[in-house]
Amino acid sequence: MLASNEQPKAEDYIHQLGQQARHAARGLANATTEQKNTALTVAAEVLRRNGDALLEANARDLAAVQQVGKPESFIDRLRLTPDRVAAMAAALETIAALPDPVGRVLATINRPNGLIITRVACPLGVIGMIYESRPNVGADAGALCLKSGNAVILRCGSESLNSTRMIVACLAEGLQQAGLPAACVQLVDNTDRAAVTALLRCTAYIDLVIPRGGRSLVELVRDEARVPTLLHLDGNCHTYIHQDANLDKAVAIVRNAKMRRTGVCGATESLVIDRAVAGQFLPRLMAALPDCEVRGDATAQASDSRIIAATDADWDTEYLDAILSVKCVDGLEEALAFVAAHSSQHTDAIITENAAAAAAFQQTIDSAIVMHNASTQFADGGEFGMGAEIGIATGKMHARGPVGLEQLTSFKYLVNGQGQIRP
Repeated sequence: MLASNEQPKAEDYIHQLGQQARHAARGLANATTEQKNTALTVAAEVLRRNGDALLEANARDLAAVQQVGKPESFIDRLRLTPDRVAAMAAALETIAALPDPVGRVLATINRPNGLIITRVACPLGVIGMIYESRPNVGADAGALCLKSGNAVILRCGSESLNSTRMIVACLAEGLQQAGLPAACVQLVDNTDRAAVTALLRCTAYIDLVIPRGGRSLVELVRDEARVPTLLHLDGNCHTYIHQDANLDKAVAIVRNAKMRRTGVCGATESLVIDRAVAGQFLPRLMAALPDCEVRGDATAQASDSRIIAATDADWDTEYLDAILSVKCVDGLEEALAFVAAHSSQHTDAIITENAAAAAAFQQTIDSAIVMHNASTQFADGGEFGMGAEIGIATGKMHARGPVGLEQLTSFKYLVNGQGQIRP
């Protein structure tokens, strides 16, 4: 942390960004859909045009984290490739093509006294986005906030600062060409930890803070924030193999859920399996996961000698790596109890051909996303048709699950009369 005599400097910097964001948000709230879409499509073009420069900036970020010995899963989240840059640009265009969420009529109430009351969607205002290593989060957050009429202040991790500067510059060019303030998307362009605290306490200018990262970041936000927050806790995601599962289907799903990208929050970290099929399934799964360390209980170990012993800590660990824990259970009720005890309420899945078991699992498990016969890696706003996401909310207030355009709006009531007075 910075020394106490340096804290006011950080507060002054954040307040300056906040003032600029508040002013920009007022203009953005009145922007036309065409302006917002132009800003996004131009930014996508600029990203593609500057792809080589962005990859060079990302290479500097990668070199720095490799020098300090960060794990490969962390490096993968930070790494940009030509395909990932192209996907980032395409996401901006997808968001531009989505309906404008601002001004949607949510309800109309005609009162007996002639008053017409309309509930309409409106922007939240100014959003503070705090995230760690994935540079594309800045592009997604900037685009979603822009389209939903919100100004955003991005605070990336120090490890992705070079990449994020380039991304924000591309968004700024799109905003300027659309006639919108560049301050609609701003970057906290320093690595002072005190700036995070200042952002979390900037109640004068920031309406909502969204953290996206590991448990330590989310706990910091939870403990320090004075501004309302939309929390995204860690993704200790479970896949449950029910005794009536199609085992061929289950092997393919679990391999994808674990290994497609191990460093994303939707990766399955814990496998729960009925003992009735463990002996058949686990050897087949181990053959499909030669590049994954599997830690299991005694039953799992007895099913395959390649499975090493799990500890109690494994049941609550988000590995973000090629590691999987395995717990064997005696049926659906025990599976439900285990998942309820250890899930982070992000995403959990059941693999079964038994419709009644699937329905019971989906109705009982209290997670933001509950899947049946599908990989947990579908826990993604883009896969949900939202274009992108600013995070996956694991709480229950305001928004839950992937947070896209609609979830970044609030509402207000417009009341129209013809001179009515209240008796």
